This record gives sequence, C-alpha cells and structure tokens, in this order.
Amino acid sequence: MMKRRVLSTIATSFAKQQTKRSSLANTVASSTMILSNNNKKSFHNKLNSVFQNATATATNLNTANHQQGAMFCFQCEQTQNGTGCTTIGNCGKTPSVAAMQDLLIYQTRQLCALAHYARKANTSISSKEFEKIDDFILRAMYATLTNVNFDEARFVEYLKECEGLTNFTKNNLLQNKLPEEYNELIKLNIHEMIEKKDIEHLVEMGKRVGVLEHNNYYGKDTNALRELLQYGIKGLCAYTEEAALLHQTDITVTDFIREAMTLLAGMSPDGKIQPNNDNDIINMCLRCGEVNIRTMQLLDKGSNDTFGHPTPTKVKTQPIPGKSILVSGHDIGDLYEVLKQTEGKGINVYTHGELLPAHGYPEIKKFKHLIGNYGGAWQQQKIEFSNFKGAILMTTNCIIEPRKQYKDRIFTTHVVGWPGVKHLESRDYSELINKALEVEGFPETIASNGQKEEFVMTGFGHHTLLGIADVIVNAVKRGDIKRFFLIGGCDGNEGERSYYKTIAQSLPKDNVILTLGCAKYRFNKLDFGTVTTIDPKTNQEVALPRLLDLGQCNDAYSAVVVANALASAFGTKDLNQLPLNLVISWFEQKAVVIFLTLLKLGFTRIRIGPNLPAFIPPSTLEFLVKTFDLHPIGYKNEAQDLKAMQEGK
Repeated sequence: MMKRRVLSTIATSFAKQQTKRSSLANTVASSTMILSNNNKKSFHNKLNSVFQNATATATNLNTANHQQGAMFCFQCEQTQNGTGCTTIGNCGKTPSVAAMQDLLIYQTRQLCALAHYARKANTSISSKEFEKIDDFILRAMYATLTNVNFDEARFVEYLKECEGLTNFTKNNLLQNKLPEEYNELIKLNIHEMIEKKDIEHLVEMGKRVGVLEHNNYYGKDTNALRELLQYGIKGLCAYTEEAALLHQTDITVTDFIREAMTLLAGMSPDGKIQPNNDNDIINMCLRCGEVNIRTMQLLDKGSNDTFGHPTPTKVKTQPIPGKSILVSGHDIGDLYEVLKQTEGKGINVYTHGELLPAHGYPEIKKFKHLIGNYGGAWQQQKIEFSNFKGAILMTTNCIIEPRKQYKDRIFTTHVVGWPGVKHLESRDYSELINKALEVEGFPETIASNGQKEEFVMTGFGHHTLLGIADVIVNAVKRGDIKRFFLIGGCDGNEGERSYYKTIAQSLPKDNVILTLGCAKYRFNKLDFGTVTTIDPKTNQEVALPRLLDLGQCNDAYSAVVVANALASAFGTKDLNQLPLNLVISWFEQKAVVIFLTLLKLGFTRIRIGPNLPAFIPPSTLEFLVKTFDLHPIGYKNEAQDLKAMQEGK
C-alpha cells in the first residue's frame, strides 16, 4: 500500500498554551480529519493509530515544524536566505495569506482527485460538466502564484467555491460513489469556518497542510520533486487561464491538471503512478512541460487570432502631457478593453512590464492614444507607479505592496488582489477611467524637458522570424551569424541579475540575442546594432537586428517554433545541435513550467539563475545536473560562462 500523508498535528486545542484562545482551540480540535475505518488493511490500522495518538496529544502544538516560524514559503527565487520565508514573505505575503494559500491548494487537490475519477469512471459525462470545475481550478491556482493575490478575504471566497464544487462532484458526477483511495485521504472539516468567514481558524488549519508537513512525510528529496511538479502546475494553470480568457481551451490540458493534482493529493491516478515514487513524479513533471507546449500554443493562437500577428514595432518610452492610464501585468485583453473604453475621452494609455510586447499587435497599436511603454520590470513599480501621473490597472502578476502615493489610484482585476486596493470584478473600467480624469496627469512641461526621445523595439514573434527564415539560415551558413543566445525570463531585485546584461553586452557582433519576458529590461534599451548578411532570394544585402524581442514569457512558444524550424532547415532533430544557448532568468512559477517544457523538448546545457530554487535540495539538484546537463549560472565569473557557451558547452 502506498504512503498516505500523515498530518499528526491537525487536531489541536491551544488550551495549554493560551487560555484566552480557548475558543479557537475548541474549533480547531473539533475540525479533525475524517479517516477510513477499513481495518482490513495494515496501512489503515497504522494511520488510525497515528491519528489517535495525534488526537491524544493535540494540546501540544510546539512541534518542530511550527517552531521554525510563523510561515514557510519557498516557491520563488527571492526567498529569504535562499531557504524559505518564515516570518513574512519577501514578496509581502503575510503568514495568514501563506497559510490560506496552502489550505486552498490542499482542498483543490482533493477536488481534482474527485473530478479526475469522475471523468474516468463515467465517460458519458459531458466535458461541459467539468467546465466550471476547471475554471475554478485555474483561477484558484493562479491566485497562489508569487505576487498575484494577497487578500485574505478573497481566499475565503475561493475556499467556499471549492467546497461547493467538491459537493457538486460528489453528489452529481459521482453520485456519492466515491473512490476507495479518496475515502482514505485526510479531509478537513472547515465548512463552518468558511461560512463564518473565520480567517483566524482557517489560517490555523492551513498551517498544518503546508510544505514542512509534506517534507516530514515524503522526505525532503521526494517532496522537492512534488513541489517542482506543484509549481509547474501553478504556472500551467496561469497560462491555461490566460488562454481561456482569449476563448482558447482544450479539455486534454485540464484533464492533465486534474490528474497531476490527484497525484499531489496522495492518490494514484491510474493505479500505477505513485505519489511517493521519484521516477513517477519526474515523469509527471516532464508531462507537465509537454502539456504546457499545448497551452502556450493555445495562448499564442488566442493572441494572434484576436489581435493579429505581431510585427516589429518601435515603442516610445517617455510620457507626453495629459491624463493617463497605465496597464501592467500580462493580459492583452484587458489592455484592449481599456483602449476601447478610453477612446475619445482625452486619456493617454501606456503599457508597463510584460505588456510591452502588446505594441506589436495590429489590433492594439491601431489605437492612437496608446502612447508607449512606461517604466520597466515589475520590481521597480513602487518608484515608477509613484511617479506616474494617472490611474493604474494591474491585470495579473506581479503586484507588490502599493505605496500610499498611489494606493488610491491603483486597481486590480481578475485573480489579482491586495487588501485595501479597489478590485474590479468585470471589464467595466468606468471607475479606472474616472480616476484617471480626476488625477492631474502629466504636465505640459514634460514635453519641453530637453530629453532625447527614446524607443525600444518589440514584435519579433515566430510569424515574423519564420517569414525571414531563409535569410537567417543563409546567414548561419555564410558564417555571418555564429550563435544565437536566448536570454530571458523573469526579472527580479538581485544585483546578480546584472549577469544577463553582462552576457548580452559581451557577445561578439556575429551573435544574435533572442529575448522574452521582463528579463529583457536588463538590456533592451541598449543598441546592439545589426548583422549584415545576404538575402538568398534577391542576393541583396540585408541588416538583421542583433536583439530580437519575441514577446512575453509565454512567448517562449515562439522560441520553440523558431528552434524547430531551424533544426529542420539544418536537417537535425536534435535541438542541441543548433548554435543556440539558453540563458534563463527565473523568478516564479510560470518560469518553472517553461523550464519543464525546455527539459521535455530535450534541451540540455541550460543555464539558469541567478539563484537556484530553494525547494530543490542538493541531492535533487545533483540529479537534475547529471540528467539534463543543467548549469547554474556563474554570476561571479561571466567570462568563464561565456567562453564555455561559445564552445557549445
């Protein structure tokens, strides 16, 4: 019998710790786990015995795990001391929000297990029956990404929705014929807490279903792989949700998400894949990367079908006088709606962060009041938003704690949330527009400050590059282009991230840089010049830019399409035979799923940093390095790294 999670500290009372919290103690103690009474199996006997012992000692909460800190989170690159945030997240996440997110993940896994078995058990159930379940799963997991939602009250609503869908799945889809494995799982009785919006008690429950408890049960190495899968699933859910907002869905993607979450719930999805078997988890991680290719394809199709194929576009980076709205995040659909609703109102619109590539889409750049891109990557927003003279809309990650200078003029939408910040429930942007009209806007003097106009280029998606594939291939064959470097991903605060700029600046003139994501802001204002080559069709000289912005982080799909096309042109199926180096800057869970995609595609010699994931211990890292020839970046010795990459190492 495979392992089951044993969370021995779930039933607690606090009576011996703080008498003033006796009410909380009684509530948490009463919300004990429901276990199977099947004593025919030795595992059940053992589990029930452990549970009884836990109940008997429930008043003692001072376990080793909970002595370590008020919270534990290590899902992103900036985690404290490279090990984990234990008092408050470097992102601003409070212990309460961390616990609520852990609780939501735990409950969503069990919903996924039920829905997965329902879909397997009765193929006559229409896929439409799963739409509202899948819609919830995508939104809920997206909300737990780094720098997305920090609002406790919103997580109570997610938990309530999860409970309702769990009951729907049990009663309607399974008709109360629950799988045996599900009956063996540990359930949390939190209905009353949700109804009362009792955040304090929900937080206490969430603290007992987090990473440290899973480490205790599965072991750090095995759980590291499980966390790698969970974070990959989070990134996959985020991209799948963004595709769904563009009306692009595929039931096979959400089928996989439910299957993987079933594994993470502690169940065997098919009777063979085991939730505690390292090889099975690694294979599931690679499947996650494979499914993400389909998701990125859907997102690419949604963007191109809706807004047209991106074309190379010069984007202004300085504001002009007038009333203004700044749109940040990733959602081009939100940007489009803002542009539509502000047309003719005397409001100038600017993009920020990952929305810079939106300027390349014909249906976006047709709006004359889309002025340009303001600012850079997400981590500078406190300064940039403070200086922006208008209203601000945050559509997806990454939001950080707003300063008082702009907290009354920033709005969130969709899965994004921050306590005290106005949340817009729909794409009716009247309040945002009214706020923009109230704010003073950029003064007339900004046009006469003597600064030279500055621009950046974007819009080099796969449609553009494949259109000149013959020129690129010919340039490589002629020796005009020696190597390609994909330098991109997520940006962040650390000084070590200057590594990416140093590598880009140090490349020979016959090297071409492909970039994507917000990591481009490290060097996208630099002039890298062009490579002169010959167009084989006309036999005329042409100049190719040495810096090609492929788009947002999900536009890694463009890189994959271009790489496959080049491999085909050079007669190889091995992408590692291409003169291509991958230099990846990671920060959060979208980067994790893209990393898994690159591994699934067979890419080796990937350089990743600036710091390695805290959730991967040395033994697991050693396995990844040996298996996939993974290279942590050498930010203290860029020259050595560059020499190795030029040699194809």
